[in-house]
Amino acid sequence: MKRYCLALDLNDDSKLIAEYEAFHKEIWPEVNAAIKESGIEVMEIYLTGNRLFMIMEVNDTFSFEDKGKADAANPKVQEWETLMWKYQKALPHAKPGEKWVLMDKIFNL
Repeated sequence: MKRYCLALDLNDDSKLIAEYEAFHKEIWPEVNAAIKESGIEVMEIYLTGNRLFMIMEVNDTFSFEDKGKADAANPKVQEWETLMWKYQKALPHAKPGEKWVLMDKIFNL
């Protein structure tokens, strides 16, 4: 099992943040299935202010490239991503078109 940590910001608007949280209390079944089918075993998202932090634990079948291709070919995942972009905004140092930014581990105890 491998772990990845990623970050993303939300638009700094309490109403939009509440809506975003509500969507994540019950994500669409098709999105949930796509996550699991990609090899992600555990996914958690944490929020502080308007900053999101995601932890993913993945099995040996997972790759970001394969997940990206599968998501691009899945109309329901694309619908979800388009809807979520209403609430999200890229980190200042994100590459063009990049949403979630992979974080580097700098400490381990």
